[in-house]
Amino acid sequence: MISPKTIKTITPRFWRRIICMIYEFLLLVSVLFISGFIFHLIYHDTESPYFRPIFQFYLLSIAGIYLIWFWTHGGQTLAMQTWKLRIVSSNGESVNKWQAIARYFLAITSISIFGCGLFWAFFDREGQFLYDRLAGTKIIAII
Repeated sequence: MISPKTIKTITPRFWRRIICMIYEFLLLVSVLFISGFIFHLIYHDTESPYFRPIFQFYLLSIAGIYLIWFWTHGGQTLAMQTWKLRIVSSNGESVNKWQAIARYFLAITSISIFGCGLFWAFFDREGQFLYDRLAGTKIIAII
């Protein structure tokens, strides 16, 4: 494990973070596909009026568990490891569970509102996304 003192805290460029998010999306789609397949094996009644909201909540929960676990255990998802990015708290320490949960829900909310959480980085003085700013986290490049 890399100690925090050997990591230079450089904010990665906007497009590097976006490309990492696209790669993360592809990995997450495969996780959700397998999870959805398992859900459909267990819950057969797709005509039920409750099927769609339960299925959507299930997929949202699986995505949350996947991302929050990686953020709190090493600060990197698989895509972030590839692009040499890490998520840390604003003071440079590891992200705790509550920061990761807040970041997940704030990211879902801010991205679903026409991507305003992403475009915030163009106006932020440190180039951070809105949900990182609100959750007290930041993405750094590992050099």
